[in-house]
Amino acid sequence: MSGLVVVGNGMAGARLVSEVRARDGSLRVTVFGAEPWQPYNRVLLSNVVAGTMTPDQVRLLDRGWYADHSVTAVPGVEVTAIDRETRAVLTADGRREPYDVLVLATGSRPVVPPVPGADRAVAFRTLDDCGAILDAARTARRAAVVGGGLLGVEAARGLAGRGLPVTLLHRAGHLMDRQLDAEAGLVLEETLTELGVETRTGAVVTEILDGGVRLAGGGTVEADLVVLACGVRPVTGLARDAGLEVAHGVVVDDEMRTDDPSIFAIGECAEHAGTVYGLVAPVWEQAAVVADLVTGADKTSRYRGSRLVTRLKARNVELAAMGETHLTDDEAEIVRFSHRARGAYRKLVIREGRLVGAILLGETSAVGALTQLFDRGGPVPADRTGLLFPGVSGGVVVDSPVRMPDAAKVCQCNNVTKGQIRGCWESGARDVEAVAAATRATTGCGGCRDAVEGIVGWLCEQEGIPA
Repeated sequence: MSGLVVVGNGMAGARLVSEVRARDGSLRVTVFGAEPWQPYNRVLLSNVVAGTMTPDQVRLLDRGWYADHSVTAVPGVEVTAIDRETRAVLTADGRREPYDVLVLATGSRPVVPPVPGADRAVAFRTLDDCGAILDAARTARRAAVVGGGLLGVEAARGLAGRGLPVTLLHRAGHLMDRQLDAEAGLVLEETLTELGVETRTGAVVTEILDGGVRLAGGGTVEADLVVLACGVRPVTGLARDAGLEVAHGVVVDDEMRTDDPSIFAIGECAEHAGTVYGLVAPVWEQAAVVADLVTGADKTSRYRGSRLVTRLKARNVELAAMGETHLTDDEAEIVRFSHRARGAYRKLVIREGRLVGAILLGETSAVGALTQLFDRGGPVPADRTGLLFPGVSGGVVVDSPVRMPDAAKVCQCNNVTKGQIRGCWESGARDVEAVAAATRATTGCGGCRDAVEGIVGWLCEQEGIPA
């Protein structure tokens, strides 16, 4: 039996392999990775740039895991073609690997703007990119980050955290314009200014120079280090060359299956119902569905799409955004609070009595309750104030482990509830690392770490056990 072949050993491929092994210990599994590294958490690379984490701390699986679980891993080898007729993949080093089931987890590649001098900049996408950025940052006097989306904001904050003056350049009128409204973007900009990041919106880069960036209109920004965070594109060439249906991504159905029934696609290379997902939680959900189907653990398993919650992972910047954040007062009920002097902005978007969008910038203790409402589509309480300010006017206090219900979802990426954390603590996991090992909480975007620490600390306190 040829077994399962996975092309791509990044976050999606590594998660799929671990999900498969959790269900079936005998299926033959081979995984190819174009990068030479063992799989790592790409979401946490901004922490590596900031110096708050090391490359070893963002690893997902080590070499020993593959040997212990009878998985053949082939790092640093690119798959160059799929022979669908004979069911085999061909690699750059001349290997031919047969498959019964093939899963494409090829991810995405950074968008490099078509401007002169683009090769002088460093894209921010891989662990190698992090190394190049950190090497340059050691001698640079100033840095510029091109792109004010989620990744660009994280990169700029990380470099500023190292004491390097940073200018963040963004084409649109405000930062993170896909997730935030204009006022939230302005509050975020002011927060970043206090942390050492200068922001220029409406800035169109026309050339990257040896010592800076030229903008439309003739202005220049001085920079020894230029980092590109201009978005990503799904890697679809392998699928397209094999004759699979490709739109923006590799087109899949609810089983994450392509138009070839023996080939699946997951993660950032896959397009489901017209959407390509770039966040962690959808990738994990897709991997679980494919693992269910490939192993036969649950032949009814289906992926129905994801409700996205974007979390910004930058030191001293707390941000969560979900759903339809750009609706106006004419289209929905809008409840908002803004305190720019404190870097705080909170917004609820309610339609037909249901929460369809929210922005929390600044202190984000309300995010747990709002995410549950958003995920479940349940009716919004009459007391809107209590949703924005937990503990006020009878609002639900979700930041207190005492009153957080066991059903409350703590880790969105891995679908871990407070009850699961409590159960694993009662089984002997007495610190965050042990909880993470048992439940995978904190191993996605990392945004729930404080909440997990709070729950573990509270449980230890109740029993008089040092945390």
